[in-house]
Amino acid sequence: MTMRTRTLGTTGPQTSALGLGCMGMSALYGDADRAESVATVHAALEAGVTLLDTGDFYAMGHNEMLIGEALRTAPAALREQALTSVKFGALRDPDGNWSGYDGRPAAVKNFAAYSLQRLGVDHIDVYRIARLDPAVPIEETVGAIAELIEKGYVRHVGLSEVGAETVRRAAATAPIADLQIEYSLISRGIERDILPTTRELGIGITAYGVLSRGLISGHFSRDRQLAANDFRAHSPRFQGENLQHNLNLVEALRKIAEQKGVTVAQIAIAWVLSRGEDIVPLVGARTRARLGESLGALDVTLEAADLAAIEEAVPADAAAGDRYPTAQMAHLDSER
Repeated sequence: MTMRTRTLGTTGPQTSALGLGCMGMSALYGDADRAESVATVHAALEAGVTLLDTGDFYAMGHNEMLIGEALRTAPAALREQALTSVKFGALRDPDGNWSGYDGRPAAVKNFAAYSLQRLGVDHIDVYRIARLDPAVPIEETVGAIAELIEKGYVRHVGLSEVGAETVRRAAATAPIADLQIEYSLISRGIERDILPTTRELGIGITAYGVLSRGLISGHFSRDRQLAANDFRAHSPRFQGENLQHNLNLVEALRKIAEQKGVTVAQIAIAWVLSRGEDIVPLVGARTRARLGESLGALDVTLEAADLAAIEEAVPADAAAGDRYPTAQMAHLDSER
């Protein structure tokens, strides 16, 4: 297995072909084992993965502290190659409820100060607001990140789940390294307007949800019981008839994967990798075993016939159900 490198946009950092999304190690997918999570981060770094993605609101700082522990206990050479990508702005209360987003410049700098401390680093490589704050122009939020760059606390400006118009406005304010947004075989909305815009402007894509929260991993079954603290228990794509429809798509994909001698997860990740050198998939592995499977996607070559077969098995817009519950969809500038 050879770990390739890619650049997040024309002005962004060079990263590995895959990044590690660390959210599931702390929140939203049921309980996780802390020691195994740290070991998984170490294994990713040892395999050549450089991009570690988190959010300051993932279990209210827990995830940043976990990554901080993983970096602190990793060999120096691996620690130095790690790139931190941090989302901020989501507001929580002690009960874990969501209270909106705050993109005010003073809040941006406040969030950054706490993240630097929890991560145990002197700078954040890519910093981005998790969702657009409708009360604050994106120019003000991006401008505040640019000020943090001038002071050395941040290296690059990123965006998250915003639409093409917002991308243009942000890019007119400061250089943008990348847009983090959901992109997978069953979440292809960015292909209409957003991806053409980022490519026009030389902005990279960090694709999260490449396995659609495990739905198209090949490991999810209809009779699986989800814990109450698992986001998927409330996700439209995991409910009733929607779930059965989506799992039928997975079975069609499984036939193609078996013909190539790979797993469903590997072919799904390989498909995202095939979409362009400007796209870095984030894999949300919580264990070393799942990480190893995901890394195997780097060895999968999809020929034109493979891509055609995948397209026939899982056409664009084939999924049943929205990717978030209605209340959360309302906060997605990328869906407007």
